Amino acid sequence: PELCVRNVWAYLTNVTPDNQTSHKEGEQEEAWLMEAGLATLFDESASDGEDGIVLLSTLTRTQAAAVERRVETLKQTLRKRNKPYSVPDVREIFKPSPASQSKVRNGARPGAPGGGTDAEMDINLEVSFSEQALIYKEGLKVTQPQNEADDRLPDFKVSQDKTGQTRVGDLSAEDMKKVRRLVLIEMSALFDTCGIEVKAHKALKVKVRESGLFGVSLSTLLEQDQRRIPGTKVPLILQHLISHIEEQGLDTEGVLRIPGAATRVKAVCHELEHKFYEGVFPWESLKQHDTASLLKLFIRELPYPLLTVEYFNAFVSLQALNLLVLLLPKPNRDTLKALMEFFQRVIDHKDRNKMTLNNVAVVMAPNIFMCKGFRSKISEQQEFAMATGTANIVRLLIRYQNLLWTIPKFILNQVRKQNMENQRKMNRDRAVKKLLKKMAYDRERASNKQESNAEGGFIRVQAPQFSMVSMAVQLTEDLKASDVLTRFLSQERTLSVKREDLCLYEMGGNIKERCLDEETYIKALLELNPSAEWVIKSVQH
Repeated sequence: PELCVRNVWAYLTNVTPDNQTSHKEGEQEEAWLMEAGLATLFDESASDGEDGIVLLSTLTRTQAAAVERRVETLKQTLRKRNKPYSVPDVREIFKPSPASQSKVRNGARPGAPGGGTDAEMDINLEVSFSEQALIYKEGLKVTQPQNEADDRLPDFKVSQDKTGQTRVGDLSAEDMKKVRRLVLIEMSALFDTCGIEVKAHKALKVKVRESGLFGVSLSTLLEQDQRRIPGTKVPLILQHLISHIEEQGLDTEGVLRIPGAATRVKAVCHELEHKFYEGVFPWESLKQHDTASLLKLFIRELPYPLLTVEYFNAFVSLQALNLLVLLLPKPNRDTLKALMEFFQRVIDHKDRNKMTLNNVAVVMAPNIFMCKGFRSKISEQQEFAMATGTANIVRLLIRYQNLLWTIPKFILNQVRKQNMENQRKMNRDRAVKKLLKKMAYDRERASNKQESNAEGGFIRVQAPQFSMVSMAVQLTEDLKASDVLTRFLSQERTLSVKREDLCLYEMGGNIKERCLDEETYIKALLELNPSAEWVIKSVQH
């Protein structure tokens, strides 16, 4: 992909508030290694030692190079401080796989978001983005991002994966922790490969209210809301504001652009603070443009921006956006997704409300990117300079949200490898003769099961939450997750749960838990994870 030529944010490296200083030399590398689960590379007493070794064994050559670079920088820093260190030479651990290099050369296809064409472009999710960037690094011409018309953004084509698409939220918390570590390493490798320096900055110190609605952190808001409605993922006040705008109709011209009356909005904000949680706020009297202004005020008054400042200048391509969305704290990621879905619904009415993709992006970008604390530390000229770049990012977030909130297959495959290696280690640690015999027997059974499945056998689907606790389903080449759910619903007639609230899960083997895309082909997935079990249960929204 054309990853090395889209540094939308290069000019922002000099737009740093006076009190937003870089980490001290060496601290950034230590923090990075700790966040990546590799603290053992500079601290032998770290608790993640074994997990770190397993993680290292699954890295691609570009990911390994990113780790090496930070370890070497840390070594040099410790030498300058004349401090003893125990950072190992990790180069021998990272040996590129010839097979994987061949796969990159043969499988990668270039694609550049916002590059001035409405052509359909392939995007490869099976090969590491940084590996693809390395292959296409030479010979690319530098192009500047343009503000094209809405219909000039390319349509990305993702080849159908029979093992299914994995969305954010489909995996267990344990596997998502592995995803986050891998994504951090991959993002760093991507920018290293492209020669782009991304420095993490310490968050601005701002006064944060400990309760209320406006000017309260997302984590505090969700704690308040979850005490009232368990499982809430997006702040209730934001949900209500979005719903009220939609209830009054999205055909209103300039629905997000035209501001409400400032004095009235201020008064309504004060009233919401006192009446929202009591359930006595008079929503019927609230005007639509005032509601839109309150929505923007809510986002703008967040003490920390939805797109966190640690990687503020890193949004340079669709692939990087995908990785950075996955790196966001969960409350930020869920809230941002709710906003992008709402913006798309507004754009769907553009013929009447005149709110095109570009218009929505330009209006909303300053609210999303520049929180109150950040805006007060930069000049008007700097804020104007950021406007074009931030609007372009919001355009991409809205247009490609279905792709950006998914986990690339190459990351998921690395998670599977880690789980398999951990399982092997557990098996080795149980060096009891009787248990080894049992394991050999189980492996033989699993192998036989896979062979019989390939010949048109059956899989056993469990449904412990429901009256029909299990059922046998014949395995065919064309059997999809949707077919299994349809079969289950046809037999479980007393079910009170809606179809959209049910999911077939892949559980065990080389994955902890994964809610399957309904287009997943079961036989193809069984070949990838022959020890998996299949469970139908309700989805936690």
